[in-house]
Amino acid sequence: MSKPAKLRQYLQALGYGTRREVEALVATGRVTDAAGEPLYVDDEVGEGAPARGGHRLPHDAVRVDGAPLDPAPGLLVALHKPVGVTCSTKDPGKLVYDLLPSRWKAREPIVSTVGRLDKDTSGLLLLTDDGQLLHRLTSPKHHQPKLYRAALAEDLRGTEAALFAAGTLMLEGETKPLLPAALEAMGPREARLTLHEGRYHQVRRMFAATGNAVVTLHREAIGGLALDALGLAPGEWRLLGPAERALLGG
Repeated sequence: MSKPAKLRQYLQALGYGTRREVEALVATGRVTDAAGEPLYVDDEVGEGAPARGGHRLPHDAVRVDGAPLDPAPGLLVALHKPVGVTCSTKDPGKLVYDLLPSRWKAREPIVSTVGRLDKDTSGLLLLTDDGQLLHRLTSPKHHQPKLYRAALAEDLRGTEAALFAAGTLMLEGETKPLLPAALEAMGPREARLTLHEGRYHQVRRMFAATGNAVVTLHREAIGGLALDALGLAPGEWRLLGPAERALLGG
């Protein structure tokens, strides 16, 4: 939250429970400051002095059951998405939210994926509860480069790089050509592909347009942020700091 908020509202927005559940947490003394002193529902969380007496504490000074609060609003998370996990809140099967703290799904606003990776694609996935950041990172105007590594069913023909770079390729069922994309052959049936947009199943459809099929697909990087540099095993996640955020363009 950019503005100071009442403790009850703040905890509710972080997913600690409904209004009544949060009030019960506070009333039973389970919400304290860092020294263990109980807090009250009308105390505030934020920076600066409180408007009318009372207390105002920074996010890092609040405890629930002795534990620090979940990350403050405005978080940005990098997740190594495994194959078989869906970027959804409701679909059948395993979801990306099953890999994250359960409360995050109840946050207001919810922690949302920055774009999507389909169920059969692995790799770097970003998540945030910051609506402005989400819009910036997914806006076509931002043209955030995304690097994929694809294993293919058939050998490359040698004409794919020129076709993808031309900016004239039209996917089936669409009326607007793709933006130019860069292809680097890594072997007869393996390639890296850098995109500047994120259309539905784009990499798979691009290779399908050449008569080939993608067997496995992995996103290695977004902007200057590389999954290998983050050191995340499949299913692992971590918060991104200012330096890592800067690799995404700000």
